[in-house]
Amino acid sequence: MSRSLPISAYYHQRTKYDPETIAQRGKQLDWSKQPSPFKAYKIGTSYDLKPYLELDKNEPEWEALSFFLLLSYGLTAKIATGGGQSMYLRSAPSAGGLYPAEVYLISRGTELLPAGLYHYQPQTHNLLRFWDDHCWAELREACFLHPALEKTQLALVTTAIFYRSAWRYEDRAYRRVFLDTGHLLGNFNLAASIHGFRPHLIGGFSDRLMDELLYLDGEAESVTSVLALNTNPQNSSFGRTTLPSPAMLDYPELDDGELLSALHQASKIITKASVPPRQPDALEDKYNFPFGLKVSLASISAETRYSTRIDWGEDLEELEETILKRRSTRGYTGEALTFDELKQLLNFTYHPEDYGEQGLMDDPDYFDLSLIETFVAVSGVEGLDSGCYYYAPKAQELRQIRFKNFREELHYLCLGQNLGRDAGALVFHTADLALAVSRYGDRAYRYLHLDAGQLGQRFNLAAIQLGLGVSGIAGFFDDQVNDVLGIPDDEAVLYITTLGVPRDQ
Repeated sequence: MSRSLPISAYYHQRTKYDPETIAQRGKQLDWSKQPSPFKAYKIGTSYDLKPYLELDKNEPEWEALSFFLLLSYGLTAKIATGGGQSMYLRSAPSAGGLYPAEVYLISRGTELLPAGLYHYQPQTHNLLRFWDDHCWAELREACFLHPALEKTQLALVTTAIFYRSAWRYEDRAYRRVFLDTGHLLGNFNLAASIHGFRPHLIGGFSDRLMDELLYLDGEAESVTSVLALNTNPQNSSFGRTTLPSPAMLDYPELDDGELLSALHQASKIITKASVPPRQPDALEDKYNFPFGLKVSLASISAETRYSTRIDWGEDLEELEETILKRRSTRGYTGEALTFDELKQLLNFTYHPEDYGEQGLMDDPDYFDLSLIETFVAVSGVEGLDSGCYYYAPKAQELRQIRFKNFREELHYLCLGQNLGRDAGALVFHTADLALAVSRYGDRAYRYLHLDAGQLGQRFNLAAIQLGLGVSGIAGFFDDQVNDVLGIPDDEAVLYITTLGVPRDQ
């Protein structure tokens, strides 16, 4: 049946939370069916990475790989949940602690790792080689001969086990799966800088060939991203990070419970499409409202260029410590942030070029940041009026949209979570979904949430380093966010990051 909306826009409309219908969506969780966050293989050759965390083995290549995986997705804490059960936290956050993402490593064949397929097992910090054969040619074919795979010897692959999130969040889980994977990509980029790697992000691949390469069924578990892992951290990004899928307009009426799977299948790439050259980024920020206050965040002189830069310590030691101690904040005091703290948070998230001198990648890969817009609802920031602001990263300024204290409305918009009410600021990542789909087809929905998740992870780590609290929110009243904050109607809200002074946990 031909429709007016592509299936990604249809999915987005159908999975919105609305005050009048959210009670109907709720269901009693069957805790006996709670999925395990760990995947096990019954056979394979195990490579124990734990000994190389001791720094006394004098095997720098193993140490680099071990720490890189630990910082990206390793276990960082164990919390008792009652009844003799425990929940394990990881270096990347995940909605509900469900961790739908899995990490695989493909080796072309090195002195370190023989050719084959490897699965990272965070519960034991092991690499399990479950297929010992040369498969690099198949990887390159699945990625349409992407140039980033020509000279490197290792590749990372992320997958999603959808039921882990759908068990709790039902069809809306597709959003959360890709936000969670975006957090993981953010860690890959930052941990790589610490330990001498350069990831090259590949989002355009044949889903069927990648799933077959890893022996996945493509439905219960499927590939979500590929990264060529170069051992030369100085290499700049090259090759396209994106390719389009079709925009599906012919699909049946879908029942609840069918939306997630239908969108994933529709957003797959079957063959490499002919794509026009990538358009240069716009020279100016999207919105320049003719009214309201404009607050500059830029340094005023060469001498103070880095005045808003976060210091990550010698050899990025403090970044490593921050990744390992990161936690999602459960409550805020309601106290105000300082204006300098907000500037530092925005600077680290949107201006990686300011951190090259510290050893961080100054051009980390994203899919298409030109599609992501950022709005900041200020409830308590010293020196800033309460209200909603558009963040213009090119001009480095906040442009006021509405002048109002939104604390109670934010509490409501965030489904009654006190985090929304008590935070000093809430950052909203949005996108013009119609524009994104016109550029990348239904696959745009993946790219948007992956990029929003990666930006959210940079906020996470910057806030922790500054001694602040931070927590992401993917459950909110979609349309009401636009109405309350005055955000343009064509901006679909992807993700919210709350920032504030943490209450003692």
